[in-house]
Amino acid sequence: MKRYNLFLWIIVLLSMALGFLIGTNQQLVENVIRTPQNGSQKLNQFLRYLDRYYVDQIDIDSLSTEVIQDLIRKLDPHSFYIPKEELARMAENMQGNFVGIGVSFFMEQDTVSVVRVLPEGPSKRAGLLAGDRILLANQDTLYGKQLTSEDIVNRLRGENESLVNLSIYRPGTQEHFVLPLNRGAVPITSVSHYLLKEKVGYIKINRFAETTNREFQRAVVDLKEQGMTQMVLDLRNNPGGYLEAAEQIADTFLAEGKSVVMLESNQGKQTTTFSTAKGAFEEGQVYVLLNGESASASEVVAGALQDNDRAWILGQRSFGKGLVQQQMPLGAQEAVRLTTARYYTPSGRSIQRPFDNGTQAYYDEVKQRYNTGELADVSKVPQNDSLAFTTPKGRKVYGGGGIVPDVYLPNNANPEDDWSDYLLRSNLINHFVFKELDQRRKDFSSIDRETFVSQPLPNKEQWLAALKIYLDEQSVPLNLENTDLASAAIHSYLGLQLFDEVTQLEILHREDRFVQAALEELAKKPLD
Repeated sequence: MKRYNLFLWIIVLLSMALGFLIGTNQQLVENVIRTPQNGSQKLNQFLRYLDRYYVDQIDIDSLSTEVIQDLIRKLDPHSFYIPKEELARMAENMQGNFVGIGVSFFMEQDTVSVVRVLPEGPSKRAGLLAGDRILLANQDTLYGKQLTSEDIVNRLRGENESLVNLSIYRPGTQEHFVLPLNRGAVPITSVSHYLLKEKVGYIKINRFAETTNREFQRAVVDLKEQGMTQMVLDLRNNPGGYLEAAEQIADTFLAEGKSVVMLESNQGKQTTTFSTAKGAFEEGQVYVLLNGESASASEVVAGALQDNDRAWILGQRSFGKGLVQQQMPLGAQEAVRLTTARYYTPSGRSIQRPFDNGTQAYYDEVKQRYNTGELADVSKVPQNDSLAFTTPKGRKVYGGGGIVPDVYLPNNANPEDDWSDYLLRSNLINHFVFKELDQRRKDFSSIDRETFVSQPLPNKEQWLAALKIYLDEQSVPLNLENTDLASAAIHSYLGLQLFDEVTQLEILHREDRFVQAALEELAKKPLD
């Protein structure tokens, strides 16, 4: 009898608990039962429940963002969420311009110090000079306040044509004055070019933005007017960008009716882009430079030219990204870039690397190529014979992991030398050059660009000694045994600050083994 009473009480208690749960949510439960829901409806419904019924107050907007980020992390390595803080900056970068005053700067002694006045910007037109200090912007003090570079950028940018009065100190003449200027569009160029040697043009594309094809076509026309019949197209360290820009640039080299790229949507629909007539450089040898940081749109161009036997690829295996993203707004100035298609090169290969081991391992794979021996030995490049394809003229190409160059350029350097090379090309040297140049601008006031480029670094030993002191002060271990490389790095950044990016490139390319290898190859037989 006692056992029966115990069971009875358990049943009563369970009935009370269930009755309380069902009774207070009867309509909700009935709705769920009556209306079967898919995944997105269930997620929306859950968020509504939290918003209306959860016992504590919840920031649904913040929670929704976290849910979106968690979902995206479970997709592929190239889909990602863009917060509102990043959206405007990314848009500017891809549009090819921003609204501001048009300078690059360092913070020296907690003061905005102008490193370069960008061409075609408001500051250039107003007469601002490299080395000038910007003390105030519309009575807003910019010095002595421990402001970050981002803080400074936010204060110097504004609406197009808006007036800003800059209080300037010019160290060279010890002048203080107010410089009024109207903010305006400042180009962010994505293409640099010059005549590498007689008949050989060089074009570097650093990303594929809205303005890239226009910049590229102007560069081709300019170089052809200078006599270009051969080209080195540099796509190293180019992470990609707009697919349309890549298609347009590939079209420049291809005769009418050639396949450029094929897209396959999530529904299996396939769309192929074909080249049009009268490309600006359909004849003449082309070498495309690639490395492990060449990705996405860069690989579209390289794949199209390689598979159509239009160019030789020189360098090292590219990144291996065969997915296409589309940017979609989320409201509140947020967005997602979501993978919406796969792309295939004209021969039919996908160059997308596997990402089964997670995003971190996927990105680390490029760094691991040194440890696997691939960078030093082309035979260590992973190739799957089941993913082999053949170009119209019989070249064997592979899918499954980036574009493998036709002319492989091994890297036999040790890690320390690679690290030194990286530092010598980094902003560290740019900052050092600015500090030194700031002390002796008068020494370079009358030098012309052609003389500067053609002659060695002036006072080389003095510069190298100053660099060693600077590195010691910064506690940066850097091997300076290769004095030619170190002086070329100093010389190139000096050229950038005194003149422009092309000056920097011309000097760097004397010690650039990729460019020098391309010149050697161009001197051999033409493309079959």
